[in-house]
Amino acid sequence: MDGAPAHAPRGADGRDCWHATGVTSLPDRAPDTPAPGEPDAPGPNAPTVTRAQPPRCPTRTRAYRHGQVVQEGFPAERISELLAEDEATTVWLDLRDPDADDLQILVQEFGLHPLAVEDAVQDHQRPKLDHYPTYRFLNTYAVTLDDGTSELSTSEISAFITGRALITVRKDDAFDVDTLVGRWDLAADLAVHGVPFLVHGLLDLVVDGHLRAVQHLDDALEQLEDQLFEPRPTLDVRRRGFELRKSIAGLRHVTVPMREVLDRYLRTEDRRTSAAMLPYVHDVQDHEQRAAESCEALREHALAIIDSHRNEQSYQLNEVTKKLAGWAAIIAVPTAVTGFYGQNVPYPGFSHHAGFVTSTLTIVVLAGGLFALLRRRGWL
Repeated sequence: MDGAPAHAPRGADGRDCWHATGVTSLPDRAPDTPAPGEPDAPGPNAPTVTRAQPPRCPTRTRAYRHGQVVQEGFPAERISELLAEDEATTVWLDLRDPDADDLQILVQEFGLHPLAVEDAVQDHQRPKLDHYPTYRFLNTYAVTLDDGTSELSTSEISAFITGRALITVRKDDAFDVDTLVGRWDLAADLAVHGVPFLVHGLLDLVVDGHLRAVQHLDDALEQLEDQLFEPRPTLDVRRRGFELRKSIAGLRHVTVPMREVLDRYLRTEDRRTSAAMLPYVHDVQDHEQRAAESCEALREHALAIIDSHRNEQSYQLNEVTKKLAGWAAIIAVPTAVTGFYGQNVPYPGFSHHAGFVTSTLTIVVLAGGLFALLRRRGWL
């Protein structure tokens, strides 16, 4: 589209190569550990952090004007003042783990509906996009996977989207807001589009996390599949298969509703934003569509591996059973012969050396013939 800035570079898989800039290449940290730059993390605070109260929860703020960052870290109570100074001003407010009292400032500054504020405080809301007269309420989940166990962790994020402000509400530190700010800074040429630019950065970061999780689980399933027919597997195939299946199910519960959220967002965004931002939002929608479809394929893949492992175990059990039955049949031959010659009644060769020779030859011939027959049929 003419006049639209070029999109970020893409890799061979079609995803944005934001990692090439160093924005997403952050050190691994525990989900409950504050990210660098947070108010309660060691070291200096990020420029967006504000310690003004209210609210009492950790807060970040940033103001854009004509596509440029004009202020950061200002008190949340100044939002109305900044918006009134210039109609070209766009504001971002981030609240981490607020309570109902902290969110009262949103009611005062933006006139938010109490039901939307309640949804932002309560945990485990489904991914959704609710429409109100002057704003929209978005609820979504960022995901991370443990590199060792592939255990899925989710971080719930709520957002109030108004005409000139984006308010994000995080329930924990698992979602690194510094990466979000870095992504906005990388695409600063799009900042002139205001709130749609901010929302796109948030959605793009969340959806990229979904795609990374899909790729991680796909690699883990391929590794598990390689172990399926190993005589001495290095991991418990059955246990690992169920662990991956659980993570895939959790990811599916996030990506499938999110696909519908993006569809609904785009239906209204066509009327609200400039044409320059629509291709980027459609790109995010395409990524989420791919992530949701991949989850379905991964689910079937995991089930196939688990079923194959179960069938392989049944096959191995049948092989062992056949071998045991074959050897039992062979052992039964000398048992029967010696039992016959152990009778306490006269029989041909009784009390003679010829009787011992005859019984021994009988055992060898019958047992050898039975072994050859079972071996030919694959039982031994």
